[in-house]
Amino acid sequence: MGGVEDEEPALKRMKLSSKGLVALSNGSSSKEPVGGLSRDLMARPLPSKGDEQVVGSKGVIKKEEFVRIIAKALYSLGYGKSGAHLEEESGIPLHSPGVNLFMQQILDGNWDDSVATLRKIALADESMVRSASFLILEQKFFELLNGEKVMEALTTLRTEIAPLCINSSRIRELSSCIVSPSPRLDIARVRSRSKLLEELQKLLPPTVMIPEKRLEHLVEQALILQREACPFHNSLDKEMSLYSDHHCGKDQIPSSTLQVRK
Repeated sequence: MGGVEDEEPALKRMKLSSKGLVALSNGSSSKEPVGGLSRDLMARPLPSKGDEQVVGSKGVIKKEEFVRIIAKALYSLGYGKSGAHLEEESGIPLHSPGVNLFMQQILDGNWDDSVATLRKIALADESMVRSASFLILEQKFFELLNGEKVMEALTTLRTEIAPLCINSSRIRELSSCIVSPSPRLDIARVRSRSKLLEELQKLLPPTVMIPEKRLEHLVEQALILQREACPFHNSLDKEMSLYSDHHCGKDQIPSSTLQVRK
């Protein structure tokens, strides 16, 4: 009796196991993955020790910089949701909260607050802070003029821009905008708020605000270096591909005579 009772569960186990093998051989998968792990966790590779800070086989690419530059490229290409998802999933923000606040204040035209926030961002170079403040207050000056707030623009010029003691020639140009109304509007329309942000990006350290099209610049640089290192280069730039390293073979060197001069 005991032998028969032990045999039945064993047969059931064998049948259960065979069904599972058939399901795997047919390419199907059960709803509950092996070990109770979710499908997402099974798909993610386990991080190897010591590779948290760098990526690449040479160990020279800093992971944080790499992720931030990719996120910047995604936003620049118009893939905002993908950029935001990358920031969330990696845990690496494109900008610090202070920089995000600063950028939003610029776009909203909160000039005084943006200058105050600028000083709170970790910038060791005081001359850089004053140069950035000059650009911001100049924009404030122009928008006040466009709003026909001449006295407020004059006050900004005298009490905020002039005390920075930089670019005296530009200050004289701003003063002329108040005296002469005709060129005033032409100068005031030169720069939009988004354009101001681009100029600030060029001025501030890249660790604070990543320059526009940085990823494109790195990729173009790599392609140009490959082209210059190609010993038999004889092809058009448009034939170069990102999918593989560029290398012209000897078969691409002209080997037949097309015309003979007499």
